[in-house]
Amino acid sequence: MEMCKCENEPEARSLNFIEQIVEKDLAEGVNGGRIQTRFPPEPNGYLHIGHVKAICMDFGIAEKYNGVCNLRFDDTNPAKEDTEYVETIERDIRWLGFKWGQIFYASDYFEQLYDLAIRFIKEGKAYVDEQTAEQIAEQKGTPTEPGVASPYRDRPIEENLQLFEAMQRGEIEEGKMVLRAKIDMANPNMHFRDPIMYRIITSHPHHRTGRKWNVYPMYDFAHGQSDYFEGVTHSICTLEFEVHRPLYDYFIDQFSGANFCGLSPYGPDYRPKQREFNRLNITYTVMSKRKMLQLVKEGLVAGWDDPRMPTVCGLRRRGYTPQAIRTFMDKIGYTKVEGMIDQGLLEHTIREDLKETAPRVCAIFDPVKLVITNYEGEGETLVAENIDGHPELGTREMKFGRELWIERGDFLEEADNKFYRLSPGGREVRLKASYIIQATGCEKDAEGNITTVYATYDPDSKSGTEGGNRKTKATINWVECNSALDAEVRLYDRLFAVENPSAEEGDFRDLLNPNSLEVKTIKIEGSLRSELHEPVLVDGIEQENHYQLLKQGYFVVDPDTTADKLILNRTCSLKDNYLK
Repeated sequence: MEMCKCENEPEARSLNFIEQIVEKDLAEGVNGGRIQTRFPPEPNGYLHIGHVKAICMDFGIAEKYNGVCNLRFDDTNPAKEDTEYVETIERDIRWLGFKWGQIFYASDYFEQLYDLAIRFIKEGKAYVDEQTAEQIAEQKGTPTEPGVASPYRDRPIEENLQLFEAMQRGEIEEGKMVLRAKIDMANPNMHFRDPIMYRIITSHPHHRTGRKWNVYPMYDFAHGQSDYFEGVTHSICTLEFEVHRPLYDYFIDQFSGANFCGLSPYGPDYRPKQREFNRLNITYTVMSKRKMLQLVKEGLVAGWDDPRMPTVCGLRRRGYTPQAIRTFMDKIGYTKVEGMIDQGLLEHTIREDLKETAPRVCAIFDPVKLVITNYEGEGETLVAENIDGHPELGTREMKFGRELWIERGDFLEEADNKFYRLSPGGREVRLKASYIIQATGCEKDAEGNITTVYATYDPDSKSGTEGGNRKTKATINWVECNSALDAEVRLYDRLFAVENPSAEEGDFRDLLNPNSLEVKTIKIEGSLRSELHEPVLVDGIEQENHYQLLKQGYFVVDPDTTADKLILNRTCSLKDNYLK
């Protein structure tokens, strides 16, 4: 398992290998010293944390070296793509705190790519194949055995032109023909064995171009050319594309420089470079879009933004912050070695972030009523710091009165000397940020369950006063009964019960953690009543409200919250086992 240094890190980290490549290129004046990257998602699903690693690399390189990173949607398969995904991808990138230079689409270049395909055919470098996908796959050969040439490989150029144009006019049925590059069926790199350049898709209109096109370019043909059209200098992607790099270079060799249809505006010596880094794999989850789509469609999760999902919107709803996610990416780094990252490191990172920023509030998960028998009056308002020891981070008001909710586990009718919380017999316990009390007894129902705890308080022991300095062995949380809110808490755990579900045999859905969600109704401070109002927007982005529920964990207000109902999602527990 790939492990990462996560504390006592030096302020100036060493350059990763991609940064070293960029600095070498800058020193040598490659591409005129320009730095231009791109983030090229396919709009066929929601971004997940694996994409964020690429986002941080693409945008981070541009930011660090005064370049520009554009957003380009790889929209070459209308059967799987939708404007909904375009909008969510843009929203997620903005939420992460990145800004793109311009937005492009692969569909912006459909005319140019089609013209290049025609040119390929005219030069005898491409042909129309009528075989099935299965037949083409069988003829590809193996890494140690050459492929078998298609019977259509030597079809006359004019016939190939006529058929390809008929494919585009919609005269050929979907799946009946493809356009293949004519390269080398014996090449040891199987991607060179006459790769498919175009296929027919007539069953779905394109989300931007409608029914204008009936043929669509494949990734290997479209991607490098799109980089070239835009002036990308460093085309950074994940390791599975390393074996595609020679084909990427091959296509650019055919069209770049003086051989291209008009010189590049970046000069005859310009060409993009593809470089690859390791993908992100995290324990107890899956990164496959196909598997995530199954989970969503089959109702095994509550949607793409289910807080158990590794999607950006799911992490956001879970309570992860952009800063914590970006810090996590800095910690794991970029290498050429695939590995598995412990999910505990991600949880550690969000704890470290929220520990310094999340206001503390009292919440009672298993309430029992506490009655302070010698308390007189209507009640009072106490003031507590949002984060103990940090008055600069503000305070909150807490209502206090005769009747309070406390945790059932904070009282024992009969307790030994190792139990320091409430129990009859004269033991003093402090109520958080308020008074010292002593339990005097309790009341039970017919089944023997405790329904009410009785206590007396010392009015001279109020926290923050001279008499409030008296120490006790235990402090317990409480919420005043009349002002308390009923809130729903959703206690999320890991989505899968095994560390690496992708490596297990059988149906991955059988590996789901049956205890990944527990829903409870709790009592919480009335100071959170403001969270039932309209959300706060900053630069058009809705801001999440995070809290530490004392002794329980870190929580975030869920978007399902209404004017009548507060809902909180647990981001993570307080206990951090990662460093252990």
